[in-house]
Amino acid sequence: MSRDRKPAPSPERARLVRDGFTMPEADYALLKELKYRLHEAHREAKKSELLRAGLRALAELDAQSLAAALDRLEPVKTGRPRKSG
Repeated sequence: MSRDRKPAPSPERARLVRDGFTMPEADYALLKELKYRLHEAHREAKKSELLRAGLRALAELDAQSLAAALDRLEPVKTGRPRKSG
């Protein structure tokens, strides 16, 4: 006898959020460098994956180490640049 099985429920997909931000050219170049290093290791990655991995790594730091990491960043102006023209 065969029993009718219900298909296993598919896991809920995480809700995605789009966001935009500004960073110094040196940090953007670092993303490119990390992507190159991964390419050499035969692992491709998107910028968003690198940023998410960085967030996970930061989340493992204690508060003092996290604050020290943020203190090492170059300050940037917030907001959108003015349109020229």
